Amino acid sequence: RPSGEEEEEAEVQWQEKLFSQFEVDLYQNASACQTPLDRQYHEDILKLEKAGGRKNCRIFTYTDHDRFTNLEEHCQKVTDSDHEVPSYLAERMANVRRRRQDRKPVESSSLKSKIITWEPSEEFIKNNHVINTPVQTMYIMGDLGPYGKLGRREYEHILCTIKVDSNGVITVKPDFTGSKGPYRIELDGEKREVWKYTIENVSVQVQPEEEEREQRMFRDLYGRHKEYLSGLVGSEFEMTLPGTLRLFVNGEIVSAQGYEYDNLYVHFFVELPDQWSSPAFQQLSGVTQTCATKTVGSENVAYFCYLFTLEMFFTQADESEDSLPQWPVLYFEVLSLDSWQRYRVEGYGSLVLPASPGLHVLTIPTWRPVELGTVAELRRFFIGGSLELEDLTYVRIPSTFKGERLSRLGFRTEATGSVTFRLHCLQQSKAFLESSALRQRMQSVLDRIGGFSQQSSVYSVLEAFQRARRRMQEARESLPQDLISTSASTV
Repeated sequence: RPSGEEEEEAEVQWQEKLFSQFEVDLYQNASACQTPLDRQYHEDILKLEKAGGRKNCRIFTYTDHDRFTNLEEHCQKVTDSDHEVPSYLAERMANVRRRRQDRKPVESSSLKSKIITWEPSEEFIKNNHVINTPVQTMYIMGDLGPYGKLGRREYEHILCTIKVDSNGVITVKPDFTGSKGPYRIELDGEKREVWKYTIENVSVQVQPEEEEREQRMFRDLYGRHKEYLSGLVGSEFEMTLPGTLRLFVNGEIVSAQGYEYDNLYVHFFVELPDQWSSPAFQQLSGVTQTCATKTVGSENVAYFCYLFTLEMFFTQADESEDSLPQWPVLYFEVLSLDSWQRYRVEGYGSLVLPASPGLHVLTIPTWRPVELGTVAELRRFFIGGSLELEDLTYVRIPSTFKGERLSRLGFRTEATGSVTFRLHCLQQSKAFLESSALRQRMQSVLDRIGGFSQQSSVYSVLEAFQRARRRMQEARESLPQDLISTSASTV
């Protein structure tokens, strides 16, 4: 405050216009009014003079439509250093008029025709990096000039800036005073005057009746929106029977890498064990397209990106010690085809469908049977064809095998490449609706629907063993050969 202990208090509403002395002197002259907004202000000031003049003296406002608001945003700087030049993006962000009313409506036809800009220019790319969030701004100003000399622009100071964006976020800078002390503005000059001011929120609290009416309106709005979404989605969902699991697999054969010949394709099928079934329309086998390989690093890779969908049902049977439910297995073979239409078997492999829902990316190594001697390899090179499996399930346990022990003594194979699968697994069961603590602790889907904890532990042990075996093989391959031979001879 100056020495005169001059005080002023004003209550300002959102986007309420309070004229300053400078604006009163400017807009009183009709010849100075050029824009429609200026002429509107001219009429407002004339009405104000007839009503007895303005009530405010030093406190006034600049609304969202005033030129000051645009100039204030235009003059904002990112840095206060005279040696640093703002970048293009910083300059555009400071200059852009982020206003709701300045956003011109886009015609639907032009919007559809310009969804993608195929050849964007550098100017187009720079312009689209600028944030264009609609914001409305209002400035509460103070005229801190000497008494009797109000209306000089150099004495105008910003007391408070209020911004509201399209998301309903209100920004008040500086914040409401509250329990803190008043804000200070120290003026330059001989007298070194110090002005103090406070900012308070004097909005009327919402009455309980109005708040309840607003809540009812929101509940009604949300209810209608929920009904609208339900109408779009529909209610024709098939619920599974108790003790039944529905398994969806949205799969993709991503790639095959590390094989000897080019132009690869993959033939696959799914074997359903006991207690599993599939709809009549479901295809449980498929063949990919023939794909040429490309060199990636030190390997030749064929990218198939072949999509397939599987739907299967598991029906719970009586739990006993002698029968453990099995999970479906995907068998596949990789073949190559040359320009003479000669095909060769490149490898066999199998994949147990994951028992847990979610995304699974699996790379499965393959092998192929070989015959001793060079005749078989010459025949494979010149006329195509090679040793094949009559029953593809021989990759794991043949479907015709009924004994207790399976011997593969004398069966010669060699490792070939690998195939990468990407599987999105979804599971549906009424058992998932159960919310008891015991059911929530169970990890395996088999545990949830039938209590087959033994099956879950078996799968966990087998998966852990396979991971440990792969890590050991990778570590052995990374060691120098002389070190491996030396350790072997020592043992």
